[in-house]
Amino acid sequence: MNSATVRTLLLRGMIAGLAAGLLALVTAYLLGESKVDAAIGFEGGHAAEHGMAGHGEEVELVSRSLQSTAGLATGILLFAIAMGGIAALAYCFALGRIGRFGARATALIVSLAALVTVYLVPFLKYPANPPAVGDPDTIGRRTVLYFLLLVLSVLLAVAAVIVGKSLAPRLGTWYATVVAGAGFVLAVGLAYAFLPAVNEVPEEFPAGLLWQFRLAALAIQLVLWTSFGLVFGELAQRVLEPAPATAKAAARVATAP
Repeated sequence: MNSATVRTLLLRGMIAGLAAGLLALVTAYLLGESKVDAAIGFEGGHAAEHGMAGHGEEVELVSRSLQSTAGLATGILLFAIAMGGIAALAYCFALGRIGRFGARATALIVSLAALVTVYLVPFLKYPANPPAVGDPDTIGRRTVLYFLLLVLSVLLAVAAVIVGKSLAPRLGTWYATVVAGAGFVLAVGLAYAFLPAVNEVPEEFPAGLLWQFRLAALAIQLVLWTSFGLVFGELAQRVLEPAPATAKAAARVATAP
């Protein structure tokens, strides 16, 4: 694949990321913001109940209305565009190396792999928490643990692909994929066992609200990566396999009076 094609796919990956980010933004606003407001309300009520007046009356540097609109949009869209570009580069590397898949199928496979490695694996060990959950003094430690698991997940996925490719000539594609996938799951399980757990959810925090928030966070990522795979697959198809459209155009010219 030449550099011009890579640049074109990179740009289209960022465009697809923007489109996917807009859909994820709508999902976040409809499913997630009400849960955040409920958690903030719980935090304020809990602080007042326990006599922590100062905690509930902190001056907001950014208003809640701005956080839930412009702030939410900026965060999601910038993340989606950046991840779209990174996923497009991963797509350029994966195309033709993970099997005889077409442009659209490869895009969906890359998107699924990104969802699993970048989000799902860290999420299952360190799930998303709403406001009022977690000790502010440990946020640095929790962030380090989350990103450590994220990086480890990506490296293990790359290793699984390499192992699967090396085993394919001897075991066949199917069994090599099964062995590599099982090895990835086993390695992730060992990482879960050795990395410390983080459980800072207050006993009085509503369990239903906690899981609704986490399901909303998962839904946002599902919408983001599924829509990215579909949109980018279509854009990549037009770059990599334009021959049918060209042939049709040539046929129309040839038959024109």
